[in-house]
Amino acid sequence: MVAGGNIKSDISFAGTFASSAFAACFAEVCTLPLDIAKVRLQLQKQAVLGDAVTLPKYRGMLGTVGTIAREEGLSALWKGIVPGLHRQCLNGGLRIALYEPVKNFYVGADHVGDVPLSKKILAGFTTGAMAIAVANPTDLVKVRLQAEGKLPPGVPKRYSGSLNAYSTIVRQEGVGALWTGIGPNVARNAIINAAELASYDQVKQTILKIPGFTDNVVTHLLAGLGAGFFAVCVGSPVDVVKSRMMADSSYKSTLDCFVKTLKNDGPFAFYKGFIPNFGRLGSWNVIMFLTLEQAKKFVKSLESA
Repeated sequence: MVAGGNIKSDISFAGTFASSAFAACFAEVCTLPLDIAKVRLQLQKQAVLGDAVTLPKYRGMLGTVGTIAREEGLSALWKGIVPGLHRQCLNGGLRIALYEPVKNFYVGADHVGDVPLSKKILAGFTTGAMAIAVANPTDLVKVRLQAEGKLPPGVPKRYSGSLNAYSTIVRQEGVGALWTGIGPNVARNAIINAAELASYDQVKQTILKIPGFTDNVVTHLLAGLGAGFFAVCVGSPVDVVKSRMMADSSYKSTLDCFVKTLKNDGPFAFYKGFIPNFGRLGSWNVIMFLTLEQAKKFVKSLESA
């Protein structure tokens, strides 16, 4: 990813898309157990029996991972991996590959010098919204599969796999149901993408101006951590609403889900799973950006050969 002014990418768009999709998929495989923990914590609601509030089933990131592995088996920690990879190929590939050309479009062909942070944020917001509008069905299926915990004996699973989930949703709920939660999902993806890409771009640009720092793994590591932290801080509330709407079709709208969550679980519910979310996005961003930078170098060597 270019840090700085209006610079033409040194590899093709197809090469950038392939590098981005590969990096996003690799990061997804490495961090999916943390995403499972995050979704379960976000969907966990307060249970009241009589006058007492029961203790939550899932407590903390590691505790949630341990509970899932113990009750459902290790393979459950990679539930939704197939639609997750579908999502990253489409969403990850598009939002990252489009970032540079869209950023350059916003600043104009005659721009000289560093790109303003506002333009970076706008470019990230735009590409994030565009990408998830295409990839929303894959996100919906991933959340539905992740949300399904261990079932009582004799109770069949809702879906036997990702392809069955797509067909079952279309058959029972209609094609439009694949875009359930599109409102909060577009908002979440646009906000998080802007926070991730703009902060990575800005932090990397700032670090490279410090004497002794070069465009190497250390710089990519620090910029990736910064991108993950900012993304979680601004994206957690809309992420919780998105997860609840996709897992439970009883919510009438984004506002309905927001109000019911606030009323039933309190304001802190919007930051449920914050630690696993940061663990997930922080590590995801570090792995993704480190892989992306290396993948782009590899693709550049192939295209220039």
